[in-house]
Amino acid sequence: MPTAAVQRKAEVRALARLALDELGGAADGVGSVHRAISDRIFSGVRLGLGNSAKPVKIVHDAVTDGVYSVVGDTARRVARLAGETADLTIDAPPSQTRRGALLLGILQGLRGDALAAESSILASPMTIRIDGMPVPVTTTGLADAFPRATGRIVVFMHGLMETEFGWHLGGRRTYGQRLAEDLDYTPIEIRFNSGRRISDNGSELCGLLGDLVEQWPVDVEQIALVGHSMGGLIARSACYRAQLDGEYWASRVKHVVCLGSPHLGAPLEGLVHYGSAALALLPETRPFGNLLRRRSGGIRDLRAGSLVDEDWRDRDADSLRAAVCKEVPLLDGAMHCFVSASVTHNPRHPLGMVIGDGLVLVPSASGRNRKRTIGFRKEDGIHLGPANHFTLLNDDRVYDKLREWLNTAPMSV
Repeated sequence: MPTAAVQRKAEVRALARLALDELGGAADGVGSVHRAISDRIFSGVRLGLGNSAKPVKIVHDAVTDGVYSVVGDTARRVARLAGETADLTIDAPPSQTRRGALLLGILQGLRGDALAAESSILASPMTIRIDGMPVPVTTTGLADAFPRATGRIVVFMHGLMETEFGWHLGGRRTYGQRLAEDLDYTPIEIRFNSGRRISDNGSELCGLLGDLVEQWPVDVEQIALVGHSMGGLIARSACYRAQLDGEYWASRVKHVVCLGSPHLGAPLEGLVHYGSAALALLPETRPFGNLLRRRSGGIRDLRAGSLVDEDWRDRDADSLRAAVCKEVPLLDGAMHCFVSASVTHNPRHPLGMVIGDGLVLVPSASGRNRKRTIGFRKEDGIHLGPANHFTLLNDDRVYDKLREWLNTAPMSV
C-alpha cells in the first residue's frame, strides 16, 4: 500500500489532469455549438446576399475554430503537465478526507466506469472504511480495526455519488453506532465506485463479503445488509450472485434493508435517457446530448433498476427501446425490508406522487407498481413523509424501525 504522501500526490495530480482534460473537452463542445449556430445564420444570410457572404464566413470560421482549438489544446497540454507535477500542501490524500471523498464520490458517480477502464487512481476499488481510511480484509487488519468484533455484522452501502461519510449526515450518531450499542452489531461501512455497473459492484461486494466472513475475528452468526438508494440495489445483486454460486456468507444474511432504493427505476434517469436522444437530433444541441450520454453505467442502470449483467451487456446503451430488466428474486431465508419517502405527508398527494422523495418514487422504493412486483411484504416496509431522499441516511424514524427489524428473526418460508 502506498504511503499517504505518495497517495496524496497521485490523487491530486489525477484530479488536476481530469479537470483540465474536461476543460479542453468543454472548449471543443462550445466550439461545436458555435459552429452549428453560425452555419445556420450564414445559411440565412446567404439566401439574402448570395455568394458575397462566403468570404466573411471563411474568415469567421478560421478565427473561431482557431480560438477554440488553441483553448482546447492548451488545456490538454496543461493537463498532461499537471498530471506530472501538481501537488497540494495537505496532510492526507483527498480520498481519506470528508470533502475530498465527497468530490471523488461525485466524479465516480458521473464517470466512474470510464475511470475504472483507464485504471485511474481516482477509481478506487470497493473497500471497508473507518474515518476515511481503508481497512485491509485480513485477519490482522480486521482484528486491529474492529477490536470489539461481534458475531453480528451490519453492512452499510451508500448510494450514487455518495461515500460512507453520508451516514454521518448532520453530525449525528450513525445507524451503525446506535445498533452497536442497542443490539451488539458490529457496523461495517463500505465505499465503492458508484459509476460502475450495479452488477459489477454486486459481484465485487459478493467477493468482499466472502473474504470478510472468512477473515472475521470471530464466527459470523448473522449479517444484515443496509443500503441507501443504489446501495440497496447492489446489496440485492450481491445476494443474488451469492445464492447462485452457493457462497457461504449468503446463508448468514438474515436481513436486507433498502432505504429509498429505486427497485423499479428512477424517473430522472429515464428523462435524461430520452432527453439526450432529443438533443442529439440538432447540430446546435448535439454537444449537450453527447455530454449527457457520457453518464456512467451505474447511472444508466437506475433507469429500470438493473441488477445483472444480462440487462446491459451486448446492448446499445442509447437505444430508445424499453430497457431489459431481469426480475431478480429476493434472497431465501432473509427478511427484506424497505423505506419509501415523499416530500409530502401523504404519498398520494399529487406532488408526492410526481416527485416522491425528490429522486425516487414511492412505488419504486416499495418495489410494487401495476407492472412489476419485487416481492417485499407490505408489512415489512414503512413510509416517511415529509422527507427527502437524503433524510433516509440519518433519521430517528428510520433508526427506530431499523432496530425493530434487525431484532426480529426472519419468518420461515
